[in-house]
Amino acid sequence: MSTEHDGYRLPVQGRRWLVMFGWIVVAMQFVPSTVSRAQLPMAASSSTVTGNKLEFDVASVKQNKSDDKPKSNFLLGPGDVYAPNGGLFSASGTALVVYIAFAYKLTNNQLQFLRAGLPDWVTTDRFDIQARAQGDPTKDEMRLMMQSLLADRFKLTVRHDTREVPVLALLLSKPEKTGPRLRPHPNDASCSTTLATDPGHSSVAGGFPATCGGPVMMPVTGSRRLSLGARNVTMGLIASALPDWGDLGRPVLDRTGLTGTYDFTLEWAPDAHHSITPGADTSSDTSGPTFLEALKEQLGLKLEAQKGPVNFIVVDHIEHPSAN
Repeated sequence: MSTEHDGYRLPVQGRRWLVMFGWIVVAMQFVPSTVSRAQLPMAASSSTVTGNKLEFDVASVKQNKSDDKPKSNFLLGPGDVYAPNGGLFSASGTALVVYIAFAYKLTNNQLQFLRAGLPDWVTTDRFDIQARAQGDPTKDEMRLMMQSLLADRFKLTVRHDTREVPVLALLLSKPEKTGPRLRPHPNDASCSTTLATDPGHSSVAGGFPATCGGPVMMPVTGSRRLSLGARNVTMGLIASALPDWGDLGRPVLDRTGLTGTYDFTLEWAPDAHHSITPGADTSSDTSGPTFLEALKEQLGLKLEAQKGPVNFIVVDHIEHPSAN
């Protein structure tokens, strides 16, 4: 069965309670929340729309000091994997930095730079947030509501900053030719963003995942390999996730010139230190391709060191919330 990533990677020093925060958001948040709408506390109330700002109708924010694993009722990463749920947002045991990343749809590149300027408690203190809204909002509308909640409860203010930094440019290895595992997404293909939970329906013809809109874990051909796949995603989304998948250390910018959306699968043998499963065998598989080899052979892509502009989110102000 495939497992949705749809998230981010936190630098090593911030991963004590998430283990592998970043196998895109959050590795521990694949467990659905069991909180029902009837259980939501009516702690605060506001109009769904105030001016041009979307807000939850009711919301509760509480610090969580338990050892429970983070969980949410849908995936909080920058991808589009999402099943409409009647306006319910429910997450528990989750670091504030995850909520910020969700609210502003941050890529892995942006998240790493964001964390450098944050107080430690933003990545270590965990919070339960339960909220609901009228109707059946989209995932992006939920993001806007979370922006309003963070501004209200955490006094969060942010600004955008574009910087010229060392990057890796994502390029085609051969002009106008992609690899065997990267293909344009067919316009007439059915494509659900609901995460497939039935192992018998986790992939479609060609070995691509059944779920669209965000990367998912795929079956591997070797015991110490990683395999990812996605359908109906842009090259920009793929590029933004590569630093995490390949442990590259630099932002990656899409300079392939490829437009539209794509389907892909990618399998490689990660370095011994780069494992997504706590307690797993971390020895490397020398028979498998390295990440860069797989990128070239399977997707027809390569990386080239350059400098380029990257847009970052900078936190100007944030406060620890008071109790509801």
